[in-house]
Amino acid sequence: MKKVLFPLLLVLALLVSACGSGSPEKAAENPASDEKQSDTITYQSENGPIEVPAHPQRVIVLSSFTGNIMALEVPLVGVDSWSKMNPRFAEKLKQVEEVSDESLEKIIELDPDLIIGLSTIKNIDKLSQIAPTVTYTYDKVDYLTQHLELGKLVNKEKEAQAWIDDFKQRAKKAGEDIKAKIGADSTVSVIESFDKQLYVFGDNWGRGTEILYQEMKLKMPEKVKEMALKEGYYALSAEVLPEFSGDYVVFSKNSEADNSFQETETYKNIPAVKNNRVIEVNAKEFFFNDPLTLDYQLEVFTESFLR
Repeated sequence: MKKVLFPLLLVLALLVSACGSGSPEKAAENPASDEKQSDTITYQSENGPIEVPAHPQRVIVLSSFTGNIMALEVPLVGVDSWSKMNPRFAEKLKQVEEVSDESLEKIIELDPDLIIGLSTIKNIDKLSQIAPTVTYTYDKVDYLTQHLELGKLVNKEKEAQAWIDDFKQRAKKAGEDIKAKIGADSTVSVIESFDKQLYVFGDNWGRGTEILYQEMKLKMPEKVKEMALKEGYYALSAEVLPEFSGDYVVFSKNSEADNSFQETETYKNIPAVKNNRVIEVNAKEFFFNDPLTLDYQLEVFTESFLR
């Protein structure tokens, strides 16, 4: 009887011990369980470490990064006016409020758990009192690293990296096909009409410039390189547009802007115009360099150059 009883008592003792004092060891064995219990993570922002939600559910984006957050499938409750006017974002943002860095009362009502914007936004101190507020300096890192940083911020780094790897492969392949079709030495300009002004862009100012110049390695006209590459953009008059036009022109067109220059002989005699090598796009759909916009830009360029 004693021989049977002893092993039973030993088993019971071990079970009681495991139940009563095993939680630290169990947590160490199962890190995932720790993450579920934790409400926050520490994000290393450009201004230092900041505690943010581990799984944000009510995000406000005050500038530039709406498409990044949507691509990562993180819920939004408020976005900037530029995002709201993007036709390609309209359906997904139907129930999302338009806010600015000055509409503090509205932001409080939306009860965000995370606020994101550029470092140039106003009221950062006041916004930080409402919810953890993370800002980024535009072009401090390249556009793909920026998406990865946003992935880290919302605890979706793997998803962000997976999209980056896939995008780079697709853009490189498209660039090779396009150069084979138009010639490796052909040049491309990106211009935009805004209000009563024309602009030409460098290689990092949205409008598809990152794809054309950084990923596809297409050539920029010398005049564009000279005037727009450093600052990212350059304002010019319609009279000098021929000097900045490449063999191909991507025209990011604002329907509300003064586009009468397209009716002038100066414009009509630009070789790219005469040879039907102008790719006209909706500026509101082409402003940004987030994954949703980049995928669309890549699709447009592939179809337009290879048609």
